[in-house]
Order: sequence, then C-alpha cells, then structure tokens
Amino acid sequence: MTVRSGESVLVVIDMQNYFVRDVSAHIVPVIADLVARWRSAGNDVVFTRYVNHPGSPYERLLGWTECMEPPQIEIVDELRAHARQATAVIDKKGYNLFADAGGAALIAGRGWRDIYLCGIATENCVLATALGAFELDLTPWLIEDASASHRGRHAHDAGVFVAGSFIGGRQIISVADIPALPTVPEDRNL
Repeated sequence: MTVRSGESVLVVIDMQNYFVRDVSAHIVPVIADLVARWRSAGNDVVFTRYVNHPGSPYERLLGWTECMEPPQIEIVDELRAHARQATAVIDKKGYNLFADAGGAALIAGRGWRDIYLCGIATENCVLATALGAFELDLTPWLIEDASASHRGRHAHDAGVFVAGSFIGGRQIISVADIPALPTVPEDRNL
C-alpha cells in the first residue's frame, strides 16, 4: 500500500453532531490527527455530511426524520476547522458518497484511485462508500481504528466483517498501516 500524491484521497465520513456519541467519540481525536498528518503530506481530504430531507427513503421507509437541519448535520467542533480546509465537503442524501452525482464527479474528476475511508458509521455509510469505490474499480481502504458506529462496538465489528467480504480483508487497515505520514506538532495551526 502506498499513499500516492494526486491519486489518493482521505474521505472522512459523516463526523456530525448527530452521529458522534459516547460510543463513537473515541475516533474524533484519531481522525483529527490523521487529517492533520494527511494534509501536511500534501494529500487531499474530503469530508461528507449526510443530510436527510422530507420524503426521503429514510423518512418514508424507515420512519427516520433526524439529520435534517443544524445542529445535527454539522461537523463536530473538533473537526470543523479541518473540514473548512478540506479539498471539499460533500453533502450527500444517501449512504454512499458515490451515489450522489457531486461525490462521484469529484472523485472521478480529480483522478483519485485509492480511497482511504474513515468515520461513522462503519456498518452503514463507511461500508457503502467502500463498496461503491470497489464497484467503480477504485481501491478502497477502510481505516478500522478511525471508524466507529454510533450504535456501538458490535455494529462497528459487523461492518468491518462485512466489508472484508465485500472489498477484501487486506483492504481493512489501521492508521499505523498508512505509510509515510509525517508527525504533526501538537501546537499546529489549523
């Protein structure tokens, strides 16, 4: 595995107020450090936000009406400055970054081939985006220790297990597996 400048992107999925809870908050500092190191190496970062809407399949079929407006849809405070400095912040209406025309066009337009994924929820949006990348003949890398579920560890573990069967077990990595990311001093300016 190599992080190839210009061909690799870090996608931070749905680190929003609604999804970051006690059982998922432990990944916030992991992601903050990863994003800072990734950017300091000159690599691109994309943040996604899930935004629900009236009449969506989530409302219609699941009866779920959350994440329609602030503060639920906002990126958590600890990552907001990173999101402002990201290559892009994509608002999506579904699980998968690639299901929305804007997300798919951004990835294709930039020529990114290696898609490093982290965020929430491993069993939903992270998994769906990994599968979407795989089906577009891109190379997804699911960063397990920088991903979590707002439903708890059992849901995260299930997502990792299913991802391994969809995209391959060697595509499940940890932050430590990512080569050549510099250390960023603690007093860094965002």
